[in-house]
Amino acid sequence: MGKQIGALSLCFLLGASFADPALAEIRMAVAGPMKGLFGPFGAQMQAGAEQAVADINSAGGINGEELILDVVDDGCNENQAVAVANQLIGKGVRLVVGHFCFDASIPASKIYSKAGIIQISPATTLPSYTDLRPGGGIYRLAPRDDQQAQVAARLLAETFADDSIAILHDKTAYGKGLSDAVRSQMNDLGKAESLYQGFDAGGSDYRILVSRLALDNISVVFIGGYHPEAGLIKLEMDRQGLDAVLIGGETLMTDEYWSVTGDAGSGTLVTYPFDPRDLAEAQSVVRVLEEAEQPAERYALATYAAIQAWVQAVETAQSAEFQSVAKSLDEGEFFTVLGDFSFDDKGDSSLPGYVVYEWRDGEPQLR
Repeated sequence: MGKQIGALSLCFLLGASFADPALAEIRMAVAGPMKGLFGPFGAQMQAGAEQAVADINSAGGINGEELILDVVDDGCNENQAVAVANQLIGKGVRLVVGHFCFDASIPASKIYSKAGIIQISPATTLPSYTDLRPGGGIYRLAPRDDQQAQVAARLLAETFADDSIAILHDKTAYGKGLSDAVRSQMNDLGKAESLYQGFDAGGSDYRILVSRLALDNISVVFIGGYHPEAGLIKLEMDRQGLDAVLIGGETLMTDEYWSVTGDAGSGTLVTYPFDPRDLAEAQSVVRVLEEAEQPAERYALATYAAIQAWVQAVETAQSAEFQSVAKSLDEGEFFTVLGDFSFDDKGDSSLPGYVVYEWRDGEPQLR
């Protein structure tokens, strides 16, 4: 195991003496949707966190102290996230990797910042998460929706310039926010949509919606929303014989999307950050996760990288104390499974943005 950890080049061994020598253990948490529709994303986060903590502790811990992990379920819900955040204060955690949904991340960030807990979201893409962050110590490794919207809008306006385009959203803040940003930027590029419409998240029957798409001769559909509804809409498009390209955001980049659609999902285009599984820095961790039959997708690796960055910041600060670590995170450069990056003055990372993938034969492939 020691040789394997050395190959990962994680910089997890911290030889310096911290300002907190009395700590018997250092607690952290991963917070996300661990059950329900978004449970697969929470499972990725949990797998990445557990592997990172196992690697840290196997390498001797942090200054010889064991890192203790709490896994908490926020249900992608504001009230539950607030309750979870307050519970984590009581447990004395130093770091929270989370949350996944912005509905949970944003209200929880107010609590963490006030309490002096570092928060690094591996998944929240809404710009206001960092644009309006309540104070220091709040970061993300996910790219921003406005970056994603630029890529999707250019795809629609240029590749599908002669097509009839529908912009759909699931009426959630994430889905509508993404669709509105794509729509606005596409319009700015000189392409107008033929249909703009919301649909109800959590539905199971989208026959009327797809019939409307067919009546309007839609040939390209952009959906702002999540994989369960997008998958059912694509399946219904196939059933009705609507030969239209479906395009979605990063939430369609999950095996569960294909589980819903089957072969009907072929040709679906997804805007998504470059798949970190292809990076040389990630190969050792991907291999370990896959051998353990754990998810090794983006949010697993982003969670792992968030912990790596925090550990390196603690090493630089020679302390796990909030202000010192936040200063290190603000000023440092970090070497992780996602590649090298730093944080800007908002807490956004310098990691690359979005590219376009296409679902083919049950696998998302770079387009």
